[in-house]
Amino acid sequence: MEGWDPSTKSTLTQIPLLGTKAGPRDGAGWTQRLKEEYKALIAYTQMNKSNDNDWFRISAANPEGTRWTGKCWYVHNLLKYEFDLQFDIPVTYPATAPELELPQLDGKTQKMYRGGKICLTVHFKPLWAKNCPRFGIAHALCLGLAPWLAAEVPILVDSGMIKHKDDAPSSNES
Repeated sequence: MEGWDPSTKSTLTQIPLLGTKAGPRDGAGWTQRLKEEYKALIAYTQMNKSNDNDWFRISAANPEGTRWTGKCWYVHNLLKYEFDLQFDIPVTYPATAPELELPQLDGKTQKMYRGGKICLTVHFKPLWAKNCPRFGIAHALCLGLAPWLAAEVPILVDSGMIKHKDDAPSSNES
């Protein structure tokens, strides 16, 4: 954690670490891991809300907890830009981090792969590997998606690649 700003360190230390090394194929182990994931996500969400830094909502999209969907948003120039968020838990999880997807931004930045998967290879994946299995979904959002949004959204807005929903022409304008 050396080299990180104090805010990031503080946030990260408040997200509970996970202890169960189990993936979707591990039956009861995965059930235990999923409980730990939910606890960490709840703690992270509560911390964000208490710091007036609420920026995402996600939930499992299937009973197995292997598909997740939700919304994330970023405020730039006092305007809120909201995006769909989705990801699947890889079968090799937690050894492999989930690939976070923002389908609406697919093809709008070079820091993204096909399907709207955000690029996390250089900075985040080595960190994930070093902290496996202690990191989980909440850590991927905190250390992967949050910095990606902070770096990319302002550039996408300023270049005109994305527009605020209020800037879109309404259908009754001629």
